[in-house]
Amino acid sequence: VQLQASGGGLVQAGGSLRLSCATAGRTLSSYAMGWFRQAPGKDREFVAAINWSGGRTYYANSVEGRFTISRPNAKNTVYLQMNSLKPEDTAVYYCAAGSNSGATMAYEYAYWGPGTLVTVSS
Repeated sequence: VQLQASGGGLVQAGGSLRLSCATAGRTLSSYAMGWFRQAPGKDREFVAAINWSGGRTYYANSVEGRFTISRPNAKNTVYLQMNSLKPEDTAVYYCAAGSNSGATMAYEYAYWGPGTLVTVSS
């Protein structure tokens, strides 16, 4: 499974961005999906996850209430809507696919795409 994240960019604090994670030629419908991020000098951390059907979502405490993960057609694209962005949200964001619904650890995901950089200015 080849994943590609997009939608990153530079935004002011308080602004919004929507990240997309897509795959070409193969459906994601059978996979649980997750978003992780890695800031400079820090470990990769869990952000959000969604089960295969889109019916259950999971969030890190730091983004709960501000970020929303979704997969509207439960097929080839997963989104991360990020609102009320803060400078501490600055990181490279990665999407990942795996078999464990609600997984919050990076090792639980088998497939990863290259990240997309999100920079939030103060």
